[in-house]
Amino acid sequence: MADKDKPIIVIKRIKKVAGGHHGGAWKIAYADFVTAMMAFFLLMWLLGSVDKGKLKGIADFFQTPLMAAMAGGKNVGQSAIIVEGGGKDPMAKQPGGGTKQETLEQSKDAVQRAEKAQMRTMKEGLEKLIESSEKLKPFKKQLLIDITTEGLRIQIVDEQNRPMFQLARAEMEPYTRDILRELAPVLNTMPNRISLSGHTDATPYASGDRSYSNWELSSDRANAARRVLVSGGLEEKRLMRVIGLSSAVLLDSEDPLNSINRRISIIVLNKRAEDAALNEGRRQMPMPTAGGQPPTAEQ
Repeated sequence: MADKDKPIIVIKRIKKVAGGHHGGAWKIAYADFVTAMMAFFLLMWLLGSVDKGKLKGIADFFQTPLMAAMAGGKNVGQSAIIVEGGGKDPMAKQPGGGTKQETLEQSKDAVQRAEKAQMRTMKEGLEKLIESSEKLKPFKKQLLIDITTEGLRIQIVDEQNRPMFQLARAEMEPYTRDILRELAPVLNTMPNRISLSGHTDATPYASGDRSYSNWELSSDRANAARRVLVSGGLEEKRLMRVIGLSSAVLLDSEDPLNSINRRISIIVLNKRAEDAALNEGRRQMPMPTAGGQPPTAEQ
């Protein structure tokens, strides 16, 4: 009877089963992560689109936001904050649209126009120097200055009764040395590199010996001019090339024997011509194949 009076204790255990991979909690966490990453990359893009001045304005705002807001200015709350840095405002309408390639072409054209303007300024400066120099002014008729597709060209030409070099030799006349020494310091101040070439007329070399012709003579004269320019103060590293062209490039093509064809040509190269000269002797080396051998022309 005593056993019947004891209450029966029932323990009910509830086993909670989580959703596991079938639940949705991980999706919420992943969405939060993606949102945070998107905000981070958007912030990095915006910071990369502004210059140092605008970045300082942003930093000042976050350090003292109330003071920056009260002070106002161009760095506070304006769309222009991302225009002047590394790109255009994506929210602003661009006149005429335009692709990235077109923008690049416009930039190249702007650089070329600026370079042409610089060449014209150098040309005017040289012309003024010739007029004001006691040593150069008597020879201004023999100094031809123009702008070509390669850059600013300065040519020292022969006159009928005033040759630059001794006949059929690379020995320079004294006045030619004076001209080159006057030009050397001026050329040294120009930022561009220089091409130096020697030219003869079409008269065959006097000796008639094939081992030494107008090609060798024009090369020797170009190098003689190089030595005088360097001794006059020109930095040798500014020289891009020194070549002899014989009578291949005549100044007066109608009269190949004209004395004006005998000349020294100094070209202050523009960027395009300088790059072409640098890449003139280069070629793309072929990558080796899987067998270790370079590919043939058929490959």
